[in-house]
Amino acid sequence: MNPDFLKHPGLLVTGTDTGIGKTWVSALIVEELRKSGTAAVGLKPVLSGARDDAERLWQAGGGVLDLDVVNPWWYRTPVAPVVASRIEGNPLVLADMVSQIHGVRDSQDFTLVEGVGGWEVPMADDFGFPEFAKALDFPILVVAANWLGTINHTLLTVKAIQAAGLNCIGVVLNHLEAERDVAATTNRMMLDELCPVPIIGEVLTDADWIDWTE
Repeated sequence: MNPDFLKHPGLLVTGTDTGIGKTWVSALIVEELRKSGTAAVGLKPVLSGARDDAERLWQAGGGVLDLDVVNPWWYRTPVAPVVASRIEGNPLVLADMVSQIHGVRDSQDFTLVEGVGGWEVPMADDFGFPEFAKALDFPILVVAANWLGTINHTLLTVKAIQAAGLNCIGVVLNHLEAERDVAATTNRMMLDELCPVPIIGEVLTDADWIDWTE
């Protein structure tokens, strides 16, 4: 386990895109912390579409929180939250979101918060994910899928986080595809050279553990 996690009471997980394994990696982190004796939970404050991601985090946290606490804002329409709220009502309010998450944080040893989509997802008419991250004030972990385009997407995401004045502690590279092309076999090497934050771990295809960088 990366020891930097436990220097803080919480962690915000974002990704280079949607569908790249943020929930899988987040759940593995929560489970590993709980196995080590840390009272850790995972939150998915906002969901658009099926509730599977929230249920996975609820399970990883041992079910100590109600599912509606793990995921208090659930839109059934699988689009960006601001669009979903225009369709369904119940727009997100930044202060309410932060207050709910901080309340959980204050009752646990460690609270992981998984974001929605990628870094620039619009959350409401008056704020996007960067503003949410700044108000939450948790260190940020980036999950990147290991395939063609990863170098560009990872560097753009990490540099955008840093440009916002926020603390990006590193990247976890997620191997979604078992077959490795040239990009998948060289991405780690190039990110080690070019990324302004470290690659702190990798998840092999379908693995139920994170291979942390020593």
